[in-house]
Amino acid sequence: MENQTQITQLVQRAQEALQKAENLKELDTLRINLLGKKGELTGLLRGMGQLSPEERPAFGQMVNQAREKIESMMAGREKELKASELEARLVKEAIDVTLPTDLPRLGNPHPITQVLDSVVECFIGMGFQVVEGPEIELDKYNFELLNIPKNHPARDAQDTFYIDENIVLRTHTSPVQARVMAAQKPPIRVICPGRVFRADEVDATHSPVFHQIEGLVIDKDVTMADLRGTLGAFARQLYGEGITTRFRPSFFPFTEPSTEVDLTCFVCKGKGCRVCKGTGWIEVLGGGMVNPKVLSANGIDPKVYSGFAFGVGLERITLLRYGISDMRWLYEGDERFLRQFS
Repeated sequence: MENQTQITQLVQRAQEALQKAENLKELDTLRINLLGKKGELTGLLRGMGQLSPEERPAFGQMVNQAREKIESMMAGREKELKASELEARLVKEAIDVTLPTDLPRLGNPHPITQVLDSVVECFIGMGFQVVEGPEIELDKYNFELLNIPKNHPARDAQDTFYIDENIVLRTHTSPVQARVMAAQKPPIRVICPGRVFRADEVDATHSPVFHQIEGLVIDKDVTMADLRGTLGAFARQLYGEGITTRFRPSFFPFTEPSTEVDLTCFVCKGKGCRVCKGTGWIEVLGGGMVNPKVLSANGIDPKVYSGFAFGVGLERITLLRYGISDMRWLYEGDERFLRQFS
């Protein structure tokens, strides 16, 4: 009877102490004092050695029942304290969603990036692959394999950034075309976007660093008609329906025949306006049939294969697409200007 009384009194004290526990830390301390290795209930179990063998089973059962009851009461009290602490925390950390605040300002792609994505999407839709190459280029790929000999004006130091006599900052993305021709047999259908460098003074239409997109197609029976059809599809994709192309004779060392390509003015649709200077046309890019010398220099038989190539300045078509009058605005990082193209 004495042992039973001790256990009953322990359970009552535990119940009273649990109700007085004000937080989870006090509850944890109470758990250790009652149920831990040196706790009161464990101490009662150690006293079993003083009982007779007949009394021990009944006493052990009472201790286990007391443990289960205390653990159950502790679990209930723990649930109450957690709910109470959560409610207090929510009140303390409450945010007034009606208060004015500065929302994070999201950026948007640069206008050059937007136009580049449109051009790439257009040519990928026509079956072209996108190929890139090094910006620091060998003279061999930048000039020699493109039918630009040592005495050509394009090699003048006033036009080209030389690292040494055999290494330059590429002046166009055409060396990527040369690398593709040297490494891949026809059919070839690639576009080559990238950054290029020329020793130009900075003004409204020039920069020593700018971007080009060049295209190359080589296969059997490729003609100027294929070039015109390709560039016509490109113009309509970029500037809308009703845009046509006009070819004018020109000269480039790596194409023969060569042509300057004009597009119908997308502002006045050919009627004549300030943008096209009353002509109804805007000069946009250059191209032509790949010079047989270039094909031969890159290991392609010009008697079997023919091809066309074209190149366009990315900044130029960006200025035309958005009606921007000064190229320098594209590089100055003025957020007020760039947010117009979000």
